[in-house]
Amino acid sequence: MKDQPPMNGAESLVRSLSNAGVDVCFANPGTSEMQFVDALDRTRLMRCVLGLFEGVVSGAADGYARMAGKPAVTLLHLAPGMANAGANLHNAKKARSPMLNLVGNHALRHLRYDAPLTADLAGTAAVFSDWVRTAQSVETIAKDAIEGLAVAKGHPGRIATLIAPADIGWEPGGVMVEPMEPSGPRALDKDMVKHAVAALGPGCVIICGGTVLEDPASTRLLEGIAAQTGAELMAPTSNRRIERGAGRAAIPRVPYPINMAIERLSKFRRAILIEAQAPVAFFAYPDRPSLLLPEACEVIQLSDFDQDGRAAVQALADSIDAKPGQMADRPRITAPSAGPLTDHALSAAIVSALPEGAIIIDESLTSATEVESMSAGAPPHSWLSLTGGAIGIGPPLATGAAIAAADRPVVTLQADGSAMYTIQALWTQAREQLNITTIIFANKSYDLLKRELYNVGTNPGPDALNMLDLRRPELDFCALAKGMGVPSARVECAAELHRVLSAAINEPGPFLIEAIL
Repeated sequence: MKDQPPMNGAESLVRSLSNAGVDVCFANPGTSEMQFVDALDRTRLMRCVLGLFEGVVSGAADGYARMAGKPAVTLLHLAPGMANAGANLHNAKKARSPMLNLVGNHALRHLRYDAPLTADLAGTAAVFSDWVRTAQSVETIAKDAIEGLAVAKGHPGRIATLIAPADIGWEPGGVMVEPMEPSGPRALDKDMVKHAVAALGPGCVIICGGTVLEDPASTRLLEGIAAQTGAELMAPTSNRRIERGAGRAAIPRVPYPINMAIERLSKFRRAILIEAQAPVAFFAYPDRPSLLLPEACEVIQLSDFDQDGRAAVQALADSIDAKPGQMADRPRITAPSAGPLTDHALSAAIVSALPEGAIIIDESLTSATEVESMSAGAPPHSWLSLTGGAIGIGPPLATGAAIAAADRPVVTLQADGSAMYTIQALWTQAREQLNITTIIFANKSYDLLKRELYNVGTNPGPDALNMLDLRRPELDFCALAKGMGVPSARVECAAELHRVLSAAINEPGPFLIEAIL
């Protein structure tokens, strides 16, 4: 029997990551990553998922992390590939989703010649990463990867990027490395807990995010604290994941429109923040503040993002002997009658079709605006939303979520303009046969931007409005879906939408519904 050849750097990295619990690789590789493609094939230790654009890869890794609670690895190609992944890496960073990016680079000896794809890869990665390192030797590349993985898995989740020169991947001499323990959350400040307890009562709002919203026990305990003290509960506008539905707390979010947010928050004199920051407007507007709480409002940071929000909730409850709230039964929305897709009918058609365990991907922006409120009485479900404001996350986020939770149906609420940023994700959904139903809200415009145009005080003319219009020619999402192997249907009736959505959810594989608004 012939001796096995020594491991190269790529194989030592793949084997070490697998040993540390990484079992999915989302990839869009190029020439500089072929040694890693080979190592993934030879070891067969990870599920390899191909995305046709790097923004699909990074968005899918985000969705996977939100549902799996652990990182996947991405495989990207040089600085341009990293840049293409950037928008959804930005969203993942804002979500504090754990992720390890492996980005190939030119061989060390080749960098001096300024080949066409040579660029400042470390500088590009730094914009979207919490940790960046360039591997320096075949003996240490696996150690680098394991250290990056530990950073990604720490609390809160982080984006780690390892740059892998091609020659370090292909050279023999790779060394396996054992897993490292990630850092845990920073301890709570006992004095801050006392301060927060003293602030509870009418006129106080508790704004909670992060891991708290992912834990139904914590949100029920918050409901009990609020009921006992008269404080109110809110969640940030954007959240990586909320566990919602019947039997769970329904915590309202800070509204996105600035005037609504200012009005909603105007009555509060004290704000307790748990894995959240003080609410801030998405953009600056003439004659409007950037910070949305009243100037006189006292802000108490009970738990920062690197602390344990669930422990903070428990500490508050223990201090006042609060018990979990009693969840009132909320009405289940019934299917709408035949009729046009008004916002109310559109929302009712979607909510009435949701089964238990559904994963909702929300990039609806300006359509189906009542789904969130109506679904408080729907069967228990997970809600994942756009976190960093970089549109084009819906289809990739759904892809990763479906891979992490293969036994649960995924429903994507998708604005039409945003869908075109990463429509290639449909191809990956078809290839992997993922149970994802994408509802395209075809209003044929960048409707959110139209609203923002008026918000800044303009009086837009035809040229300005033309830049926000998606007609001439109109997008045909059913044709786009067919071209990527996804069956579809076009609907204009609320009852028909309910029927088609209900059927699609219960069938394996992806489906697209173009809802004509």
